[in-house]
Amino acid sequence: MSRIDLISIVIGLVIGLIVAFISSLISFRKGVEHRKRVAEAEFESAEKESQRIVSEAEKVAERRKRDALIEVREEVHKGRVELEKEVRERRIEIQRTERRLQQKDETLEKKMDTLEKKEEALNRQIHEIEARQADIEELHSKQIEKLESISGLSVEEAKQYLLNNIEGEVKHEAAIMVKDITDRAKEEANRKAKEVLSTAIQRCAADHASEITVSVVNLPNDEMKGRIIGREGRNIRTLETLTGIDFIIDDTPEAVILSGFDPIRREVARITLEKLIVDGRIHPARIEEMLEKARKEVDNTIREEGDRATFETGVHGLNPEIVKLLGKLKYRTSYGQNVLSHSIEVSHLAGLMAAELGEDVTLAKRAGLLHDIGKAIDHEVEGTHVTIGADICRKFKESEEVIHAVMAHHGDIEATSVVAVLVQAADAISGARPGARRETLENYVKRLQKLEEIANSFPEVEKSFAIQAGREVRIMVKPEAVNDEGMIMVARDIVKRIESEMDYPGQIKVHVIRETRAVEYAK
Repeated sequence: MSRIDLISIVIGLVIGLIVAFISSLISFRKGVEHRKRVAEAEFESAEKESQRIVSEAEKVAERRKRDALIEVREEVHKGRVELEKEVRERRIEIQRTERRLQQKDETLEKKMDTLEKKEEALNRQIHEIEARQADIEELHSKQIEKLESISGLSVEEAKQYLLNNIEGEVKHEAAIMVKDITDRAKEEANRKAKEVLSTAIQRCAADHASEITVSVVNLPNDEMKGRIIGREGRNIRTLETLTGIDFIIDDTPEAVILSGFDPIRREVARITLEKLIVDGRIHPARIEEMLEKARKEVDNTIREEGDRATFETGVHGLNPEIVKLLGKLKYRTSYGQNVLSHSIEVSHLAGLMAAELGEDVTLAKRAGLLHDIGKAIDHEVEGTHVTIGADICRKFKESEEVIHAVMAHHGDIEATSVVAVLVQAADAISGARPGARRETLENYVKRLQKLEEIANSFPEVEKSFAIQAGREVRIMVKPEAVNDEGMIMVARDIVKRIESEMDYPGQIKVHVIRETRAVEYAK
């Protein structure tokens, strides 16, 4: 091959490469322009889509705004309706109160009229008595004159005769006075004991707490009763089954009565019902949930009350289970007296008396606090609260002195230690002090009337008075109908009648008095 041909081939190759490069460059430019057009189209489409989304969002926002305004208006209307309803109810209640006040005014006016009539009748009786007294004095003077004429003795001679006759009786009375002096020496020990008791009572200022055997839950309105009963009674059946408490729904306005012998279960039921009323959703599943919460709340309260009792009395080192049992006493009552408050008071009183006598104050307080511990579970375990309490103390390793005081505080066994006697006295003081064990006014008045009726039914009794809030009856006997020895039999017979015919807390003291008076006038 010649050089010219080789050059021609090289030039052809170069020209081919240049043409291929130019063609590829042209095709690349066309591709770039094509992609540019596609991108511009996509951008335009995206812009349109964004405008559409913004438009739809504005429409949704406008719609929600309208819905919110409608909802607010409905809430305002609902609030206005409820407010009007409440105003109507308040107005009705005010009208009821006005009617009750008007009725009370009328009743007071009638009573005033009755009292005025009684006062007039009493004045007439006084005038009649004064007139009869004048007649009696005149008749008495005539009788004295007649007696003088019959006996042949003057008044002074008759006096001398009587004095001679009663000389022997005076000597007998002197012997009785000697015996009284001897008895006073014996009573000196009782006086000292009373001083200790009075000092302890004055220094102990415990509050009295009184409970009732039923719980009342107030309702916001009577419509709530239907919701508590539920469809075909399913809600109230669930409540009674789960709590073991009777739910009494009657004509009592805006109230439900809970009745049950176990105060802790009754308290759980009360809290459960109050939580359901506040929540508003009342159905079996919700009842179970609220019941569990109420039980936890009562358990916490029991632990807190037990800790409070030990802290308040200064009794430490008790087993946690005993502390929990002490807390349960908050929901236990005896004759209306709260047993936990009673136990705390007995602990304070026993400690104060022990301090006065130089005994172990800590031991006396511990025994006083635990003396009624058996009442925490006496609904669950057979036996008296005394034996149950002693068993609890033995189970948790309390000292023999504490166990003996628990066993002896009601006289089931003889008290052989000073601490046991102090717990007995403190228990009697706490239960017997006025206001500690409350009862209704009607029962209280009936008990006092019954007490005086029993005493007055005996022919030897001249008059009787129930005093000390019914814990003592003072009886005046007719001196001519019964002698000093017979007074003992009268007192015993009255005690037997009271024990057989009456129910009462604590004990009643029967005090029989025979009094003979001699009155003379120095002229």
